[in-house]
Amino acid sequence: MRQVETKRLYQHIADQIRSLIQTGGFPAGGRLPPERDLAQQLGVSRPSLREALIALEIAGAVEIRKGSGVYVCKVPERPSGAIAAMGESPTELMQARAALEGSVIVLAAAHATPVQLAQLRETIDAMRAQVKAGRSPLDYDRAFHLCIAEMSGNSVLARLVGELFDERHSPISSALSGHSETIQTWGVALEEHEAIYRALEERDPLAAQSAIRMHLKASEERWIEGS
Repeated sequence: MRQVETKRLYQHIADQIRSLIQTGGFPAGGRLPPERDLAQQLGVSRPSLREALIALEIAGAVEIRKGSGVYVCKVPERPSGAIAAMGESPTELMQARAALEGSVIVLAAAHATPVQLAQLRETIDAMRAQVKAGRSPLDYDRAFHLCIAEMSGNSVLARLVGELFDERHSPISSALSGHSETIQTWGVALEEHEAIYRALEERDPLAAQSAIRMHLKASEERWIEGS
């Protein structure tokens, strides 16, 4: 029996906004209400609204103009179906990563070898070089988080960390990254990596857990606030 996929919250909100567009509540070419007002009107949180707007942009229903607002695109002659799933909610994804990686790093602090710490140092140095060159250090960001997961000595946990990280390549997460990630935000993330490394080097599991959870929470805020 085929399992029916549960609709994500951003899909429900996006469908609601598109219904208002199609019935004339928001005219084509016009600007949507300010985010705070629209979230209040729909009775939803601002992070969930942002995800819905990103989904609508991917679907071609709106255009997000940085510093200007969100504008309604021309309404198609035939009403399109419900907004398709475009990946996990980025907000929920980062919360899940914080919960998982916050536990994994406690094991990593106990089991990390000098060789593994040296490898972790190399990922940070490579990330810094990419940022300095004005390039995205995403591959080294992934290597950093995977290196910590592997320090735990648990291959299942390492696989799960990798799978959650790679969800950022989903359409909705990729679109959010395109709106929010800059060399400046990567520079901030790099310093957060340094704090995580120092805690691991000092074999301080509580400090390491706090540092990685703060990093992932800050990453979530940069993703959403910068969109």
